[in-house]
Amino acid sequence: MDRSEIIRWLKEEDPRRLKELYLRAYAVKLKNVGNHVFFRGIIELSNICQKDCLYCGIRKSNARVERFLMSKQEILESSKSALDMQYGSLVLQSGERTDLEFVDFVEDVVREIKALRDSNNSLGITLSLGEQTQETYQRWFDAGAHRYLLRIETSNSKLYEELHPADHSFSERLNCLEVLRKVGYQVGTGVMIGLPYQTVEDLADDILFFKDKDIDMIGMGPYLVHKDTPLAESIQEDIRKKNLELGLKMIALTRIHLQDVNIAATTALQALSLSGREMGLQSGANIIMPNITHTKYRKFYQLYEDKPCLDENASLCRDCLSQRIDSIGEEIGYNQWGDSPHFLKKR
Repeated sequence: MDRSEIIRWLKEEDPRRLKELYLRAYAVKLKNVGNHVFFRGIIELSNICQKDCLYCGIRKSNARVERFLMSKQEILESSKSALDMQYGSLVLQSGERTDLEFVDFVEDVVREIKALRDSNNSLGITLSLGEQTQETYQRWFDAGAHRYLLRIETSNSKLYEELHPADHSFSERLNCLEVLRKVGYQVGTGVMIGLPYQTVEDLADDILFFKDKDIDMIGMGPYLVHKDTPLAESIQEDIRKKNLELGLKMIALTRIHLQDVNIAATTALQALSLSGREMGLQSGANIIMPNITHTKYRKFYQLYEDKPCLDENASLCRDCLSQRIDSIGEEIGYNQWGDSPHFLKKR
């Protein structure tokens, strides 16, 4: 697809035409990554953040958030539950911190997860811990993490500046993606879809950005409002239905354009529709990230409002997702890392 064709599809509103798009994307998915869905059990280990992004519910200036940091033992317990549920991989996610205490903590946690008794190094580890130095990325990689998700949020530098305070750097975000690849990670990024001030041309350029940067995995989702953020003040309409459709279009077009990358059906899709994640899978996604954070912490880690599954324990979440995925004819890749075929081909 060239840029003009991507833009035309992003503007398309005819349900019949969009169904054709989703079917085409699903066919590309089957050809390149198969019909297996891979689980990444996500552990939201802390909501303490040094960043102040204008759209985020855990931004450092939000005084209404009760801050937490899970203990190492609690993280290991969640990791063991992932093993018990036959998840092949984990995602460790938190607010951004660069202090040495946190860097050391994450390194120790990663090493101990990899050394869990009876695991036989079977858990793949993805990190989503923001901008760090090359030394930090290397330490965490050497400890056993092998995938890293760092969302760019938008490839439009001017829009990025609209969404962040002046001390946040678009160029530094880009540089971190390059450093991650240099270290050896499977590199993931993504964008918010349906932002204020964002155009369909911006979204088309985001897809081209993924291709240009040779990204291995994509984690993107519809923008959802959090009332305790500055950006919420600019929202004058109900954007939920529009952003759900835009989110599905972006998954489909990214699958068609990038072919063999891993693409997540994010929780934000389910926040907009009960069957949102299944719709994402049918539009070309192949990754699901069930929440295995202890339920006592989940209500404090809300980047947006109306986040689903806040009070559902990990085993219930697994059973629910398994039934949903089975209902659309997909298969779950239990006990598999599910690495990006795009990355494996490059190696």
